[in-house]
Amino acid sequence: MTATTTELTDKFQSAIKDATEKAKAAFEKSQANLGDVTAFAKGNVEAIVESSKILATGLQELGKGYVTESKSAVEALTVEIKDLTTVKSPTEFLEKQSALLRKHFDAAVATSSKNSEAFLKLASEAFQPISNRVSLAVEKIKHAA
Repeated sequence: MTATTTELTDKFQSAIKDATEKAKAAFEKSQANLGDVTAFAKGNVEAIVESSKILATGLQELGKGYVTESKSAVEALTVEIKDLTTVKSPTEFLEKQSALLRKHFDAAVATSSKNSEAFLKLASEAFQPISNRVSLAVEKIKHAA
């Protein structure tokens, strides 16, 4: 009976030792994973901050461009209005007015196209840090699976 009790005690202690080692390994692994998650989350926040900086700087530059374009347009319009006041006949007025309308329509289309391209480029640049983080997340998921 003493041998059976000793055998049971040894098995019980061995099971407790195994469980303790497994719990310790699981704890260490979870701590390492928690560190990875924290580092990944920090990287995500940094990517969002970087993206915001790029967007803010780009919008500021676009705004400066709009102000410059507006000043130029007002100056050109002032000159054009003065030119219209010098016409000598209704025919000359209609010719100049038609030419101005064509010129302004073409300028509006060109400016709109240029601004659209600039905004799309800015959006792409601003989203790049976030896109990089998404790619990293996908790679981590692939490796984990």
